[in-house]
Amino acid sequence: MQTVRVRTTQNVFIEYALASIGDRILAYVIDRVLLAIYIVTVIAVMVQTEIQGNDNITIWIAIILVAFPLLFYSLLFEIGMNGQTPGKRIMKIQVVRLDGTPATVGNYLLRWIFAPVDFLIMSGVVAVVCIAMGGKGQRVGDMVAGTTVVKANAQHEVSGNDIFIVPEETHTPTFAQVTELSDRDIELIQRALDVMREQANAEPALAITGKIKSRLGIQSDLSTADFLNTIVKDYSMLMSGRV
Repeated sequence: MQTVRVRTTQNVFIEYALASIGDRILAYVIDRVLLAIYIVTVIAVMVQTEIQGNDNITIWIAIILVAFPLLFYSLLFEIGMNGQTPGKRIMKIQVVRLDGTPATVGNYLLRWIFAPVDFLIMSGVVAVVCIAMGGKGQRVGDMVAGTTVVKANAQHEVSGNDIFIVPEETHTPTFAQVTELSDRDIELIQRALDVMREQANAEPALAITGKIKSRLGIQSDLSTADFLNTIVKDYSMLMSGRV
């Protein structure tokens, strides 16, 4: 089972089980079927009630009752149901952001805007290929929005100090200049350390080490990993007021 690891705003890693392509296709089909049933029902009611009078009024009623849900079905449901549509809820899958923060209206909007690219071009082949080959279960809309689709309630916290750098209670800050950094800087440092540890690629860590030393005017003989670990621990302790 494919998984994706997400760092939450509380700096804890959560590992999600990615929704399979089959789950996502079935959810899409269920949503289309439900939408078709709704449209047929609305049309049947309009015919049965024999709406008469101004043709313009009839047209506007049709637009509101049929076209609006047809266009905004997934967007409105994902906003209102925390990243799920009825089809996704039935299949127990959900849209989440890759940075661990709650998905916003903007995220759902971007997914919706790029849906035609995913589903209309080559009848959905683009979406299937992107999801299958991307590694994070993302279609084009997800890539733009920074989201993916996971199995709801199929996640667990990944523990261990080798995953998230936590300063020991006895840790003494070495570099007071770290208070000039931002949370975003620390996030980038930790991502660089992740890449170095998980992919044996030290280039991002080396690059960010040089930038941090230059920006803060630091000279240090510590190894790249030890230096960046110290920076993160110092920042965490100094910014939390524990010293």
